[in-house]
Amino acid sequence: MSYFERHLFFCTNVRAEGADRPSCGRCGSDALRDYAKKRIKALGLAGEGKVRVNSAGCLDRCEEGPTLVVYPEGVWYTFVDEEDLDDIIDEHVVGGRPVERLRI
Repeated sequence: MSYFERHLFFCTNVRAEGADRPSCGRCGSDALRDYAKKRIKALGLAGEGKVRVNSAGCLDRCEEGPTLVVYPEGVWYTFVDEEDLDDIIDEHVVGGRPVERLRI
């Protein structure tokens, strides 16, 4: 059995100014990861056997917008705001149903 039931990895990579590719960290992914972390805790879903929200280095999908991946399912998402993250948490993390409109 895994230590966590689910892991949410948020790309927070920041490329240098003028880089030839975008980076999630320049799209507010740190603040949105913090929001998701607080929401998971508020719902009582954080901790051993439950859900863990983490930062990740480059997930190499930055052209698709800010990126997160949910494991163990391996479902990749893009998001732009707290409402998108609420949908991912409510529908996928709690309900077990991937959010197709945000799926990469």
